Amino acid sequence: MEDNEIIQRYHSAGIKIAEKKSKSVTKITKKMNLKPKKVHRKHSDTLASIMTTSTTKIKSSSKSQELTSTGIGIARELSSLFVELDQISNSKERASRLFEWLIEPVTTKEFFSEMWEKKPAIISRAMADYHKTLFSTEEFDRILKEECVLFNVNLDVTSYFNGKKENHNIPGRAYPVVVWDFYKNGCSLRMLNPQAFSLNLWKVMSILQEFFGSMVGANIYLTPPGTQGFAPHYDDIEAFVLQLEGSKYWRIYNPRTEGEFLPQVSSVNLTEEDLGKPVLEVVLEPGDLLYFPRGFIHQASCLPTTHSLHVTISTYQKHTWGNLLKKILPAALEGALQDDVEFRQGLPLNYLEYTGVQHCEKVNAQRKKFIKKINSLIGRLQAYAGIDAAVDQKAKEFMHDCLPPVLSKDEIACSVHGAPTRWENGKPRDVLLDMKGDTEIRMLRSNIARLFSEDNRILLSYTVENSRIYHEVEPQSIEIDPELADGMEYLLCAYPEFKTIRSIPCADLEEKVSLASALFERGLVITKKPLSSMPEDQ
Repeated sequence: MEDNEIIQRYHSAGIKIAEKKSKSVTKITKKMNLKPKKVHRKHSDTLASIMTTSTTKIKSSSKSQELTSTGIGIARELSSLFVELDQISNSKERASRLFEWLIEPVTTKEFFSEMWEKKPAIISRAMADYHKTLFSTEEFDRILKEECVLFNVNLDVTSYFNGKKENHNIPGRAYPVVVWDFYKNGCSLRMLNPQAFSLNLWKVMSILQEFFGSMVGANIYLTPPGTQGFAPHYDDIEAFVLQLEGSKYWRIYNPRTEGEFLPQVSSVNLTEEDLGKPVLEVVLEPGDLLYFPRGFIHQASCLPTTHSLHVTISTYQKHTWGNLLKKILPAALEGALQDDVEFRQGLPLNYLEYTGVQHCEKVNAQRKKFIKKINSLIGRLQAYAGIDAAVDQKAKEFMHDCLPPVLSKDEIACSVHGAPTRWENGKPRDVLLDMKGDTEIRMLRSNIARLFSEDNRILLSYTVENSRIYHEVEPQSIEIDPELADGMEYLLCAYPEFKTIRSIPCADLEEKVSLASALFERGLVITKKPLSSMPEDQ
């Protein structure tokens, strides 16, 4: 494809969406003169917590569902599942397999047809060790000792007594002696962004985000026996509650109104007077899973005889048709105003005399004509709906939201992380890697990067340099030379297949190797086999 055709294709898509400009952009040109990119970090106190807990068990109610697993079939403990996942080369298949494990014995098809965004469901497995290696109170204690955990940023201390929720956070670092004293006095502990400290949680969340195509978050909740840490409320996320230790009594309530079903924002703390009759009451045991959609009110309390530790995995926050339309419609209207004179014609002189709330119950020819005109213009907006450009902007936001990938040993060996380069005898050795036309490469993950247009430039947004802490770094992008855009598209769309560098649609072998080398050095592609170094004199 000619350069001007590529520029026009991406520009025509990109100009339909007005977004905040990307920062920290390096350009990939034919010569691949790459320069280090500055990472802009935000203060940790701006980080967002995106989830809360909920759990549900089932009585004989059409509003919820209960399933029991005997451990037969695909069920296995997480530690053995990790071994299996590392053997799955295709990241989409790996993500699907992890989700199967999460909801076993329910099938993925059954879950999305009968439960997803519809009703709570509880999966009781009678397998106490099912989630055991995901997180533990021992790891909670280790993190407090070894990591710089801050109140308000990484940890919340709360209590709920006599219908009142209180926050007991203090300034500064959450030292173990202080945190455990709060706990002994009946306070619940909520660890925010635990994936920043826990490798297993990071791995699970980074895989699941590829399954959902949406940010995946997590909170850890540790509650003392006989207490409750949070008031009844509903959330704006799809919640998967995994019981890790102890037991917890959950009550789930239907959304109170149609407007609270699948809400865009979470509720304030509710009172008992705000609640109706629970549609689900259940005691979660280790190995159990509770799912409930956005908008379902929930509260949970610990039994008098045991503590409770659970993790809530969340997703689909503001990930709706309506949120996509928020990007499409303003841009469509802007395009219509530029191209269609009818959108720029003036309003009728006397339109205020028959429109507005004070005239809404009146029926006359002028009002009917006015409404008909509005409906006609709205219909014509469809021609200006930049759907692909809007989706690209959603994908760009997703790239920023994502956790960086956790690489397997094989992926490390075949990526820039496994390059044999080292310092030896006073100088760097094995710097030149043997990348040539027959070398086979592919993108590291299915959703590791995304092409989009901005300010007449073609940019590649990617996730490999993201932080394990939500939005700690600015969005990362590389500018792609128009002559290399076809080659970049080819590699993105070829996943999960490995392709020879020679097959990349660029002008000559030098450009093909340059593109492949630049992507390899960014950690965006892996080779089919580990690269060896070239002799120093070449």
